[in-house]
Amino acid sequence: MPLPLDHSQPVFRALADPTRRAIIMLLAEQDLRVGDIAARFEMTRPAVAKHLGVLKSADLIHVSQAGRERINQLNPAALKAASDWLAWFDRFWDDRLAALKSAVEKDT
Repeated sequence: MPLPLDHSQPVFRALADPTRRAIIMLLAEQDLRVGDIAARFEMTRPAVAKHLGVLKSADLIHVSQAGRERINQLNPAALKAASDWLAWFDRFWDDRLAALKSAVEKDT
């Protein structure tokens, strides 16, 4: 079973930070402005904007303009690359454990 090509590095880099994971969870519930997100964390608005920049560069969020407001929206499709990469290891371990089970049952 060949290892899939890894196109998920920006996604994993973005997900490595607990604050960004928390922002993703917030955006999974609803689209939010930067100020709305910043109000939920003990950090400055520019710090939140930096986190949003990392999420945007990983294509995990889309930012749309509504008048003067910038609305942040989750792009769940971007998580698919990471999910596919991790799924390979699920299959890898399923195959290995099935082989181990077969070997143990064969010896008994």
